[in-house]
Amino acid sequence: MIIAALLTGGCDREKGADGQAAGREAGLASGKAAVVAADRTRAGTRASGATFTAPDDARITLADFAGKPVLLNLWATWCAPCLKEMPSLDRLAIDRSGTLTVLAVAQDIQGAAVVDPWFQQAGLTALRPYVDPANALLADYNSPLPITILLDAEGRELWRITGAVDWQGPEARKLLSEAE
Repeated sequence: MIIAALLTGGCDREKGADGQAAGREAGLASGKAAVVAADRTRAGTRASGATFTAPDDARITLADFAGKPVLLNLWATWCAPCLKEMPSLDRLAIDRSGTLTVLAVAQDIQGAAVVDPWFQQAGLTALRPYVDPANALLADYNSPLPITILLDAEGRELWRITGAVDWQGPEARKLLSEAE
């Protein structure tokens, strides 16, 4: 029942919890700057302990990435705003490879069967296909897709953004500087 609720409530194509996702997606598609509003109401909260699957099929948690800040992005292959955002996240992963782990975890219930082929076709070079077919992370973070959460090196939340973002834009760069 939880998964059904998440699937019907996920991928907010119109607007996020902050009411600005549509504007961010329009900016992402047009190449124009859009307002990026970070939600800091959960700042200091420990990262989810839910397990998910790494590209090598190992079961892992966010604690496995401790020691370096993590930009966690929850997305799905069926979510149009999520797909628009992926090239920008991939470029960010390349640009910040030494200082920030960019972790995109697919919330597709079919898991690697749909995510791996999508990755092969998308031509991404830095992101890897992590999957969470049980949607455990999405349940813990209780948000529509896409959602991106910045965690500090100790695994505490700094902020979260609901909706697609141009991770190359000046507002995103300013927010990401908080992880340094």
